[in-house]
Amino acid sequence: MNHPHRFLIVQTAFIGDVILATSLVEKLHFHFPDATIDFLLRKGNESLLKNHPHLNEILIWDKKNGKYKDLLRLIRVIRPRHYDKVINLQRFGATGLLTALSGATETIGFSKNPFSRFFTHRIEHRIAPDIHEINRNTELVSGFTNRTALNPKLYPSTQDSIRIKPYQTKPYICVAPTSVWFTKQYPEEKWVDFLQQIPEQLTVYLLGAPADSEAAERIRQIVNSDRVVNLSGKLSFLESAVLMKGAQMNYVNDSAPMHLASAVNAPTTAIFCSTIPQFGFGPLADEAHVVEIEELLDCRPCGLHGRKACPLGHFQCAHGIRTAQLLEILPK
Repeated sequence: MNHPHRFLIVQTAFIGDVILATSLVEKLHFHFPDATIDFLLRKGNESLLKNHPHLNEILIWDKKNGKYKDLLRLIRVIRPRHYDKVINLQRFGATGLLTALSGATETIGFSKNPFSRFFTHRIEHRIAPDIHEINRNTELVSGFTNRTALNPKLYPSTQDSIRIKPYQTKPYICVAPTSVWFTKQYPEEKWVDFLQQIPEQLTVYLLGAPADSEAAERIRQIVNSDRVVNLSGKLSFLESAVLMKGAQMNYVNDSAPMHLASAVNAPTTAIFCSTIPQFGFGPLADEAHVVEIEELLDCRPCGLHGRKACPLGHFQCAHGIRTAQLLEILPK
């Protein structure tokens, strides 16, 4: 008799990457309903996967306090478990080393990983128009499942829903105005212009992490309306997801809140400034809109990831977006 499979998924990058990696959790659970699935992520992101019904254990890598010492601790935890498969979604050396030393029967990762020559299976990582990140990740398991990518999914609890209920008494939209990267962030004055023109009956909830609350507060004060409420830093990831799920629309940048909306199938309008959805990180909800500058710019995209500043100084990819493009998506 075959024993149930034991899988470990490794994704220690940023919030959005972890959310997109839940696509693989869904897929492995679908193909192997009795499997034990563990997930390794970086400290700070673990609350995303709270209450996840398909996950057995969340392993946490504390990268800030003795990064390599903690990596060795994790290897000592992982090796005796004899996973059937360790699936590494990253292309960096540290997790590659962990994968190679995991003691798993099979190790799977992208060929770009510096330690991939020590993996059992190496998969090419392809950035090509309209290959979404979830498809790239699915390639890692396609050899023993199939190539169908399932959407990412998070599981807010009943408590999360109860906590959010008081905010849901009237129709509302959510706006997540910030991004870690300057060139991925729709400018504050453009958000202000948009919010000053939305219909009277809509409440606006500004969402973000504690670090975003200052920027959100500036927007709230300039718009100067009682119906704009700054919830930045006040909600957990999963509480934010519940709020987004019930929104008429969620306006987000090419950043983590977009993926949060995808994971609960919440209506999404994603604004792409310097990056483009063709890189494979676009919204996945059933109702998803992409807003970008309508004219072609020679300089766009200026890179695969965001930048700290516009290399040419004009940031036209953001300033050239018309407020009307955002307004026309609002439910009538």
